[in-house]
Amino acid sequence: MLKYNVRGENIEVTEALRSYVEKRLEKLEKYFELTSDVIAHVNLKVYKNHDAKVEVTIPLPYLVLRAEETSDDMYRSIDFVSDKLERQIRKYKTRVNRKGREKGVKDFFIETPAEEEKPTSELDIVRNKRVSLKPMDPEEAILQMDMLEHDFFVFQDAETNGTSVVYRRNDGRYGLIETNE
Repeated sequence: MLKYNVRGENIEVTEALRSYVEKRLEKLEKYFELTSDVIAHVNLKVYKNHDAKVEVTIPLPYLVLRAEETSDDMYRSIDFVSDKLERQIRKYKTRVNRKGREKGVKDFFIETPAEEEKPTSELDIVRNKRVSLKPMDPEEAILQMDMLEHDFFVFQDAETNGTSVVYRRNDGRYGLIETNE
C-alpha cells in the first residue's frame, strides 16, 4: 500500500490537493504487489511566475520511480506526473518480463543518499552519494538511468563482475565505460 508524504513549497497543501494527489497516484498500485508500506514523496512547488511544479519519487524494493512536471496549473502537473510514472512502470515491466523470459529476473539497486558532507579539498564536492552495486546487464542499467532521469548510471556488470558506467551521449544514443578489474 502506498503512503503519501506531500510537501508544498510556496503553496499550502490543502486537503483537496492532497486527496487529488493520492487519487491520481493510487492507480499505480495495481502494477505492484506491495508487501510493505511504500512512501511516495510528493513535492509541490509554485514559482513567482505562477508555474506549478510537481516532483514524485517512489522508492520501491528494486526500483526508484521518479518524475517531475511543470505547467501553469497544479492539477494538470499532477496529471502529467501520474501519466509519466505509469508509462515508466509499463516500460519497466515490459523489459523485465522480456529479460525474465530470456535469462531470469535480476535485482536492481536503489540509491541510498548519504548525508551531505563539507568538502575537504579545493575541488568543492557539494554532494556525496553511496550506492549498492548489484549485478545487471547494460540494457537494464540504461532502463534504470532513464527512469531516474539521470545522464549516467554506475552498475556491476553481471557478466564480468566489473564496475561499469552507462551514459547518455549528446546525440541521444548511449555509451558504455567498462573497467579492467
